[in-house]
Amino acid sequence: MPRAYSQDLRDRVIDAVVRGGETRRSASRRFGVSEASAIKWVQRYERVGDRRCAGTGGHRPSKVKPERDWLLAVIAAEPDITLAALSARLLAERGVRADTGMLSRFFVAEGISFKKKRAALRTGSARRGPTPGELEALPGPA
Repeated sequence: MPRAYSQDLRDRVIDAVVRGGETRRSASRRFGVSEASAIKWVQRYERVGDRRCAGTGGHRPSKVKPERDWLLAVIAAEPDITLAALSARLLAERGVRADTGMLSRFFVAEGISFKKKRAALRTGSARRGPTPGELEALPGPA
């Protein structure tokens, strides 16, 4: 990922436009930065009064973390609920929009995993031979 431009360069571009009366595009050519960068730097300076980099990325707090107790209670009451159903219920009852991926990451972070039941496992193919459960049911040689 590329680094941010130096603060000195930002200051020179902004000063050329604000104090020097230069256009943003000509200042960008003069200092060797993109037109978009020069335009955005001056816009930020005029709007906010700040010359520093606005910053990128950062931590976004989880929307479902405050609903932790509610989610754990629902899982305890209905252990076989799907993530899609839980997402719909969370929106309907709590007004929190969370997709299945968000809920999955939440439960993984909490150390909760959903295991499929043995009865729900796919049956074996005829080409592969009988499944281990079927082997026990087959009559042996007499």
